[in-house]
Amino acid sequence: MTGHRKDDHVRLAHEQHTTKGEPSAPNGPPRTSQFDEVRFVHHALAGTDREKVSLATRFAGVDWPVPLYINAMTGGSPRTGEINRDLAVAARETGLPIATGSMSPYLKDPDTASTFTPVRREHPDGFVLANLNAEATPEQARRAVGLLDADALQIHINSVQETVMPEGDRSFAHWAGSIERIAAAVDVPVIVKEVGFGLSGRTVRELASLGVRAADVAGSGGTDFARIENSRRDRPDYAYLEGWGLSTPAALLDARGCGLPLLASGGVRSPLDVARALALGARAVGASGPFLTTLLDGGVDALVRHITTWLDQLTALMTLLGAHSPEALADCDVWLTGSLRAFSLDRGLITTAEKGVTA
Repeated sequence: MTGHRKDDHVRLAHEQHTTKGEPSAPNGPPRTSQFDEVRFVHHALAGTDREKVSLATRFAGVDWPVPLYINAMTGGSPRTGEINRDLAVAARETGLPIATGSMSPYLKDPDTASTFTPVRREHPDGFVLANLNAEATPEQARRAVGLLDADALQIHINSVQETVMPEGDRSFAHWAGSIERIAAAVDVPVIVKEVGFGLSGRTVRELASLGVRAADVAGSGGTDFARIENSRRDRPDYAYLEGWGLSTPAALLDARGCGLPLLASGGVRSPLDVARALALGARAVGASGPFLTTLLDGGVDALVRHITTWLDQLTALMTLLGAHSPEALADCDVWLTGSLRAFSLDRGLITTAEKGVTA
């Protein structure tokens, strides 16, 4: 059952990003996003020399060679094991950190370990994040980290997805205590992420109190798991939850200064979106849907070229903006417009005196 569900998730996520007529399809109209409401203020003499730009970043005591990572996707079936292997090859060839999909299948059936272990085997010297849900016990968390010799542990929280999932959980009140126990039990940094519905500032403050080392705000705008799970129901009667949550830019703005280093994922479409997320305070940016689509449609070589192009263009954007490091992008002037500006004003994240410009 779990293997079939994981295969369904891959198939349906791929359809969201490629089906003719979908706004995110390669040949369709450009997919709109609140990232488009974050605009850099152009300063014509701000540029620097490309040779002075470094993509290296550091957060929560962790060094990464680049501020881009392959975020959690899959695992648990033979097909998804092949995808994990190919993603890890691409990560190795480009230097990207990589997260596995949820390792819950492994905890239920140790025979599925071989669908996750290729991530470490193919990326032996890279930064690997194991991934579990908040239902895991401390002992299970240690097992997952040990299986991959993982450098960090992602705990995903996904109450919206579980609500729509036909076989999903319906009890969430114990998640905070579970996260706190796991964070105290493992010897690697714990990073908590959403699955596409966003982490608010209030949530990030609570996570900081639980011993978590970083938060991936993982906002809406990318793969929509409410939509995926609704399509798996006998009666798809949760369509009204499609699009639920905070966008990634909104979540970053809401969670700034709330006690944890922030990572950003969800709806990241281009190197410009990566730069925008870094300018809003993220220390690194993850992508899933665009990388999965490229891999399934073109293979490993196509994905390596895709990632290499993103890194090259991110370096070019930083050169243009005069940012010598990913952290320096947070010092660039950005102008918030549209609904994102309205959200920021309503939440008191900016004032009218700032006229939509944050630094």
